[in-house]
Amino acid sequence: MRQTRSIEISTGLFIILGFCALLFLAFETTNIQAYGDTGGYDVIATFTNVGGLKVRAPVTMAGVSVGRVTGIRLDPQTFNAVVTMRIASKYDQIPDDSAAAILTSGLLGEQYVGLSPGASETFLKNGAKIQQTQSAIILENLIGQFLFNKASSGGSK
Repeated sequence: MRQTRSIEISTGLFIILGFCALLFLAFETTNIQAYGDTGGYDVIATFTNVGGLKVRAPVTMAGVSVGRVTGIRLDPQTFNAVVTMRIASKYDQIPDDSAAAILTSGLLGEQYVGLSPGASETFLKNGAKIQQTQSAIILENLIGQFLFNKASSGGSK
C-alpha cells in the first residue's frame, strides 16, 4: 500500500513538472512578454515589398531588439506597404536619419526590421517617418533573375 502511494505521488509530480515545462516552452516560443509592453513611441516606414513580415516581428538595431512591428497596411495612393513600429521608450535617441531594412534571420527564417543608425543630431519622435528604407529580398525573385540571366546568356560562361 505504501509503495503504491509513493508511485502515485511521483507520477503526479512528474505530470505537473511536464505541464510546467510545456507552459515555459509556450511562453518562450510565443514571446508573450511583449504583449504587456505598451510604453514607447511609434515610427512609420514605407516599403515597396514587405515579404513575409508580420505584426509583432522584432525591430532591432545592432542585433538588439528595440521594438516591435505593430501594424502593416497598404497605402492606396502609392500601393506601398506602410509599416508601423513601436520603439521602446528607453531607446529615445535613435537618429532621425536612420535607415530601416527588412531582414531575414537565417536562410529561410522569419523576417524582421533592422534599423541602421544615421548621423543626425535630432532623434526619432512619436509619429516620425523613416525616409531611407530597403524592402525585403524575395528568394524566389533572386532565383528567377539568376535563371533568366543564365538563359539569356545562352548558358555559356
